[in-house]
Amino acid sequence: MCQLLAMNSSKPAALDFSFAGFTRRGGDTDEHRDGWGIALHGSDGCTLLTDHLAAIDSPLAAQLQRNPVKARNAVAHIRKATQGRIAPENTHPFARTLWGRTWSFAHNGDLKTWRAPSGGTYQASGDTDSEQAFCHLFNTLQACFPGGEPSHAVLRTAIEEVARDIAAHGTFNFILSDGERLFAHCSTHLHYVIREYPFSVAQLIDCERSIDFRQHNHLDDRMAVIATHPLTQNEAWQAFAPGELKVFAGGAVLAEAAPQRAVYIQISY
Repeated sequence: MCQLLAMNSSKPAALDFSFAGFTRRGGDTDEHRDGWGIALHGSDGCTLLTDHLAAIDSPLAAQLQRNPVKARNAVAHIRKATQGRIAPENTHPFARTLWGRTWSFAHNGDLKTWRAPSGGTYQASGDTDSEQAFCHLFNTLQACFPGGEPSHAVLRTAIEEVARDIAAHGTFNFILSDGERLFAHCSTHLHYVIREYPFSVAQLIDCERSIDFRQHNHLDDRMAVIATHPLTQNEAWQAFAPGELKVFAGGAVLAEAAPQRAVYIQISY
């Protein structure tokens, strides 16, 4: 299957250190050779970079490592195709506009027994189960909340309910970001680490590279990094529980509010 990497930061930050280890898994230390991509959410909106080449062989990935781009949120993906051709239109992340903002989405898993309902405003451009699931999520949110975006608690509950419904048909690990918040859902494997004061030295697992975060950060900097599997060998990565949805903002995990009723409807056309 694929692997995921994401970042949510209190300030614009570069993901170059974690990205360097992650791209090695795209054809060098692991088998995910069927494309890669990253969505970078900054002050100017969302920049989407994708390539159907393996990350380890991609000139675009190499250029991004040489010239890292700062962002508040980032969603990255390396692909091992299970459904859909190896083609640019099937490369994650995918992006769509909802409620006046650009959202990005990447999925790790295989939804073997799930089929998206036909119709709806949001339609897949490629032929992956991942993009179909993303479009189904947005069609559902649009139908549930035609008057605009609901409160955060209600939106979170709605996303949880759609994720639970889809995950019943396969593996549905995903990252979703609107540029401010980052939603991360685990079916099988997902981990996160919070990098904040007092900062320390980190060593990548997939290559001989380390960094002393004390030399690169201010006292009030804080960053959450989410990955399918830990990227460093000396940081306190925390595992998600299967079926868990976590929301990150400002580089930290948002506390779970009391459950809010979401008007979730099963869409069919």
